[in-house]
Amino acid sequence: MKRLITLIGLALWLTACSDSKTLRIAEQGSFAIGGTVLTDSLGHTYHGDHAYVFYQKPADARRYPLVFAHGVGQFSKTWETTPDGREGFQNIFLRRGFPVYLVDQPRRGGAGRGTESVTLTPAFDEEIWFNRFRIGVWPDYFEGVQFSHDPETLNQYFRQMTPTIGTIDFNVFSDAYAALFDKIGPAIFVTHSQGGPVGWQTLLKTRNIRAIVSYEPGGGIPFPEGQVPEEGKVLTLSGKAEGIEVPTEVFMEYTRIPIIVYYGDNLPETDKHPEMYEWTRRLRLMRRWAEMLNERGGDVTVVHLPEVGLKGNTHFPMSDLNNVEVADLLSEWLQKKGLD
Repeated sequence: MKRLITLIGLALWLTACSDSKTLRIAEQGSFAIGGTVLTDSLGHTYHGDHAYVFYQKPADARRYPLVFAHGVGQFSKTWETTPDGREGFQNIFLRRGFPVYLVDQPRRGGAGRGTESVTLTPAFDEEIWFNRFRIGVWPDYFEGVQFSHDPETLNQYFRQMTPTIGTIDFNVFSDAYAALFDKIGPAIFVTHSQGGPVGWQTLLKTRNIRAIVSYEPGGGIPFPEGQVPEEGKVLTLSGKAEGIEVPTEVFMEYTRIPIIVYYGDNLPETDKHPEMYEWTRRLRLMRRWAEMLNERGGDVTVVHLPEVGLKGNTHFPMSDLNNVEVADLLSEWLQKKGLD
């Protein structure tokens, strides 16, 4: 009888562990990576411009971790619990067996110890971001948008924005990410928005990136010298062109690994709302970028989510109401490329 009770208890324990609601974490922790040390005339030191990393490794982990890079005005919260309270990519992919590394890039969030003097003042611009992130045209939501209309969701959404404590410096950011890849070994880089150009630059600084997954990248798209398409020469609202020129041998570095790029819905055909139309131009530009790389032996895929049946996605597909379906697309691609 005692043995029977023990076996029943073991069976119940195994059932609990296999329950989809149970997360089994084998290891977790955090650390700073990269950065610099300043020294004044008296020999006093100041450590800054590092990234902050929180990681979790599930039991029976898959081969390659996922490293998550946030976008403009954001920090690692991008990948955590969604504004409406559901699981984000952090937990979704933990449940699928991937170790996850959530990063606050230098000068942002938990890595706010920048090395520059700055003055921060409130910018009353949330209505602009509502439009720019394609939730709708303030104050109205797009019909069918994958974003909860609950006012508390919008409240949480705006509160995950955070300032940059210093200038936007992709070299500083990519140095820190490269140091992370060198520390943890081969992994998959998942980037978002302004994290896109961080990913393109980080690839040139480490050999441990096995693939890049980029959600709605914007800015710093590398093209061979003299071959930036006209779409890439147009100035964005930030006053910079999307395309940059690099030597041919640098451009060829992007043929070394598989790359996939995703863009969401509600991309306008006209520039009536320039803050939204710039995403339309970016999709066109990334498609041309993929063509040029694939012609040279690359493996680059650009996915417009409405064209594969996912409609209503905003600039944040990883936290939209259909984020599990968005994650499913990524899981399928990772499996196809032998990266799972």
